[in-house]
Amino acid sequence: MHSLRTKITLVTLALLAIAVSVVAALSVFFVRNDKQLETNQLLLLLCETGEKNLDYYFDRVQKAVGEVARFTEEDLEKTGQDDLMSHTERVEKYFMDMAGRTDGVLTYYYRIDPEVSDSVKGFWYTNLEGEGFEPHEVTDITLYDTEDTSSLVWFTVPRHTRAPIWLAPYITDNLDVRVISYNVPIIYRGRFIGVVGIEIDYSVMAEQVESIRLYDHGYAFLCDAAGNIFYHPRIDVTQLNDKNRPPLPEGLIGSKTFVRYTYDGVEKEAAWLPLSNGMRLNVCVPVAETNGDWMGLVREILITSAAVLLALCLFTLFYTRRITDPLERLTRAAEQVDNGNYDVKLDYDADDEVGRLTKTFRNLSDHMREHISDLNKRVYVDALTSVKNKGAFSSALDALDDELKDKGSRKPFAIGVFDCNNLKTINDRYGHDKGDIYLKTACRLICHVFQHSPVYRIGGDEFAVILKHDDFENREALISTFRDMSGEINAATKNAWEKVDMAVGAADYDSEIDASAIDVVRRADSSMYANKREQKNARLAKEES
Repeated sequence: MHSLRTKITLVTLALLAIAVSVVAALSVFFVRNDKQLETNQLLLLLCETGEKNLDYYFDRVQKAVGEVARFTEEDLEKTGQDDLMSHTERVEKYFMDMAGRTDGVLTYYYRIDPEVSDSVKGFWYTNLEGEGFEPHEVTDITLYDTEDTSSLVWFTVPRHTRAPIWLAPYITDNLDVRVISYNVPIIYRGRFIGVVGIEIDYSVMAEQVESIRLYDHGYAFLCDAAGNIFYHPRIDVTQLNDKNRPPLPEGLIGSKTFVRYTYDGVEKEAAWLPLSNGMRLNVCVPVAETNGDWMGLVREILITSAAVLLALCLFTLFYTRRITDPLERLTRAAEQVDNGNYDVKLDYDADDEVGRLTKTFRNLSDHMREHISDLNKRVYVDALTSVKNKGAFSSALDALDDELKDKGSRKPFAIGVFDCNNLKTINDRYGHDKGDIYLKTACRLICHVFQHSPVYRIGGDEFAVILKHDDFENREALISTFRDMSGEINAATKNAWEKVDMAVGAADYDSEIDASAIDVVRRADSSMYANKREQKNARLAKEES
């Protein structure tokens, strides 16, 4: 028969081992998940930043060509095609002004179909040296088969599709320069007249993609949904053809934003976003580099846990005397900790073995509570604004879905979505510390106005509010108050980072159209983007006036 000391020693050691192991396992689990989330957010942030920069560039080109196409067709409606020479001169003057206000333009042109006129060809201007646009001899289209869309793509593709189109990178005719172009067909009373378009230097786009870096070996590249690579920092795409084109891993041409794949024996993870010209921007990084941070932290946790467990085992082996009532209380406390209750009270403070063990156990319990609290905070609380984060928002949506399943307990609610305008501009111009001030100011105002509703930061510059009860009943007044207070803050401040410039959208739950809470979020998000467009149009109108 084992002695009481031996039995209690074995039980105590078992409880300590379980407690420390559980804490270590939870620590590893939460650290790994947190680091994976952090990596995904970093990949997506880089991808979003690159996407916004590239789309801004592409959209300016697209807008310029669109304006020229509109002017050209309106001029044809006014004058007809009897005097194409004067018509071309008016378009040339208008296009020159639009191209001069658009950055990165390599060439711009208006090529009239030879079937419309064999004497008036249009015009072609180039800026190869960066010193200003100069007229260039217009391409002789009669030398090509215009029914073959594989040649003279800038003319033949719009001619056949009769729709505006971004073309994949190609070598421009006569100039031997790799470009991408946006082209719009000119249609007059159902007849194809010609093409207006802008070509931009491929290297300008490549430089923007090349600047996207992550860790030591992370990079960005461009492809399309079919897997064709248009730019890659480690592949000379100019030498690729149908025979030597490397196939992209299947995940990169799928629909998931975050992808893990293996290429050339290296496991990588990536995020991608579509660009306005039909391409995809991919940002990838080796998994070994993203794992490096959290693997080191996990090793430290495991070593620390093992050291704590070893110390406690030795302590228990040598100091298990005087173990009657104090040890029973200590055992009960260990059981509470094992059940997840870290708020245990141990009042045995005698200067003996059990007293010291009691003190050590109290410290361990406090450390466990603090550690678990810190992990919970990192998982569900946004570090910058101290409001709930995207993970907490997902849990709240799940809870709402559970309520929606029970019609008896279903209560009306609405979801508001807020998006901070110009965060990137503030970060780039004034620094990320000012961007943080901007986010905190916006968050404080949201919390102040919607003080009876939970506030969540669901993205880098996005917040969400779940409105119930009184806040739901007064939602329109609260949103109006938010806009009024935003205006008051903006009027009282000079610095951009001290203002509150946000797009707002909200949607009520409607059982007829919403299958789940996420459907309400999507409608609120659409409302917010509509508000963002209204604000943008208002600013543009104000600037133009």
